[in-house]
Amino acid sequence: MAELSDEIIDAAIAKGKAAAQNEPRAASVRYDRTSARVVVELTNGATFAFPPKLVEGLGEASDDQLAAVEILGAGYGLHWDELDIDISVPGLMAGIFGTRAYMARRAGQVRSPAKAAAARANGAKGGRPRKSA
Repeated sequence: MAELSDEIIDAAIAKGKAAAQNEPRAASVRYDRTSARVVVELTNGATFAFPPKLVEGLGEASDDQLAAVEILGAGYGLHWDELDIDISVPGLMAGIFGTRAYMARRAGQVRSPAKAAAARANGAKGGRPRKSA
């Protein structure tokens, strides 16, 4: 294992300070039962809200469970202790609502006129081609 030098530590501190100024961080968070949204007030004054059903593991949570959200660390994450769910604030802002596999499954569930038309055209040709060995 490499030894940590003062230069490496100083560089990490500088990188952390830059991230604190540039990346979105949570100043406060609450679950709004009226709109069924998690509302995150960011340190830059902006507000971000999202429906919990988008986040992996929160879709079936009760209002009381959703209301028990807290901020992790220096505002980089949100945590639901009872549900054992953590999600990063920068990830939420980027539209990442779960693991790579979860996001891939959600992407495959998209319904659009173009996707429906492609499915009909594929069906008219005999359906999905069989995998060859």
